[in-house]
Amino acid sequence: MLDPNFWSDRKAAQAVSQRIADLRRSCEYFQSVNKEASDAFELIELADAEGDDKLFGQMLPQLSDLRKKIEDLELSTFLSEEYDTSDTYLSIKPGAGGTESCDWASMLYRMYLRWIEKSNFKYELIDLQEEEQGIKAVTLLVKGKYAYGYLKAEKGVHRLVRISPFDSNARRHTSFAAVDITPVLPDDIDIQIRDEDLKLDFFRSSGAGGQHVNKTSSAVRITHLPSGIVVTCQIERSQHQNRDVALRMLKAKLYKQQKEEMDKELKNIQGVMKAINFGSQIRSYVFCPYTMVKDLRTAEQTSNVHAVMDGDLDKFIFAYLKWHAAGEKPRNVVDEDSE
Repeated sequence: MLDPNFWSDRKAAQAVSQRIADLRRSCEYFQSVNKEASDAFELIELADAEGDDKLFGQMLPQLSDLRKKIEDLELSTFLSEEYDTSDTYLSIKPGAGGTESCDWASMLYRMYLRWIEKSNFKYELIDLQEEEQGIKAVTLLVKGKYAYGYLKAEKGVHRLVRISPFDSNARRHTSFAAVDITPVLPDDIDIQIRDEDLKLDFFRSSGAGGQHVNKTSSAVRITHLPSGIVVTCQIERSQHQNRDVALRMLKAKLYKQQKEEMDKELKNIQGVMKAINFGSQIRSYVFCPYTMVKDLRTAEQTSNVHAVMDGDLDKFIFAYLKWHAAGEKPRNVVDEDSE
């Protein structure tokens, strides 16, 4: 920043300044927690030396708060990968299970909206294709620092087991939905997209309506022919705006695909996203014959399925980030309700 030419590129300079401010806040927070921990240890030693059980009792709320702060510090060390600080696109698509899966996709949509609200993030609805009994597809833009870093834990197939509300015989059904997480890329990322590789479709939006929505063919669907990637945007008022948003999404997805292909080559691993059906889930949500949510990568689980559906996802996200930071070592985890 002391370079005389530092501010000649204002955008780059602002990025550096923001990075410095973030690092300064991280250092100050660490120093604050470290001092709080040192003070707590001194009080514990004092209470132990004097046999003061009352002081121990008075310290419990303080120690509980300190533990949460230390966990936050630990979590921040796991969010240091490329684009972890970025905004992110979150997409949900139903899989095997028909009407059941469309309803399951709408349940996941509600779950993530609750988590976004609790986590103080913001979101914009990019695309929503509704069915009579649920959602055919939905894409959100989640905004906030570390939005991608947290939500990358949710990428994969999610499996639901419950008594179907659509089955007159009250039988148990299994449904699947895929969640895709794609970081929003900075403008200087160079991804070449040729016009001849794109197929553009324009159609009327299916949103709640307005002066222009539903009356003109403003919604845009772009198919990237070489990769088969399809992106849709119908939330903006004009066709031009929807096309710009869709192209940004396509650019991000192509970049992520290229990166995953390079990682696959280097690590000799299978692709990240699997078929949206049996045997490919990352997490199971069981409502019947017992209640349980279990992540099959980390073995993290809880019986409070209703809290999870209300957006209580932090324990699963934290467990994933620890597991991911440890090198994604495979676990011999059995899905207890697998069929």
